[in-house]
Amino acid sequence: MKNCLTLLLLLISLGAYQPSFSQTSAKPVYVIVHGAWGGSWAFKKVDSLLREQGCIVYRPSLTGQGERVHLATTDVGLMTHIKDVVNMILFEDLHDVILVGHSYGGMVVTGVADSLPGRIKKLIYLDAMVPENGESVLSIQGPRADRLKQMTVNGFVVPSWVPAGKLPPKDVPHPFKTLSDTITLTNALRLKIPTTYILTVEKGKEAKDDDFASQAERAKQKHWPVLQLEADHNPQWSAPEALVSILKKVGSK
Repeated sequence: MKNCLTLLLLLISLGAYQPSFSQTSAKPVYVIVHGAWGGSWAFKKVDSLLREQGCIVYRPSLTGQGERVHLATTDVGLMTHIKDVVNMILFEDLHDVILVGHSYGGMVVTGVADSLPGRIKKLIYLDAMVPENGESVLSIQGPRADRLKQMTVNGFVVPSWVPAGKLPPKDVPHPFKTLSDTITLTNALRLKIPTTYILTVEKGKEAKDDDFASQAERAKQKHWPVLQLEADHNPQWSAPEALVSILKKVGSK
């Protein structure tokens, strides 16, 4: 017995043996995936508010975005971003995840759920895209995709609303390939994950006129609950408290 213990300690010291520490927790675990041009920084306030209410929050920044902007290349595609989140869940050993995708992040969380359906407790699409197998951001956007193409310079969709010389945190150029890549969905278990759609509608506007109304309609056709939040497309800034309230409500059901 003494020799076995000595060997185990030696293996641990050499890194040859690594005990598993599961992140299964009684606290709700949220993984929030940001949209195009963004980064984890965009959901800092939401993170803080959720943690104040006893939640565990992870905010991965997709490759080439946010603080990982230095990794941006034209080879970064949709699967790169899906693997960013898949690997974070695996290496953090997360289970019963409440997975939230904002805007373009809807493409990413769909791929993540298809890859790891057993790790996902609930899916929440926040004013996000709801892709079908074989679709891309460009195909979902249809004629509106022309604007994205016009914004593209040397393989990156450049955010024209960011003033030259602005210091971080800020939106950064987004790899065009992530928008043209089609998604491959093969795991039917993904369809069993309880899923909710949150449509943000600005005050004074009609839901049917919202840019993501078509995606909310897709959600309805899938018989998902569709909730409406009075906010612009970025409720993490315009209505963080209301957003956290609805995320908590959906996550606790």
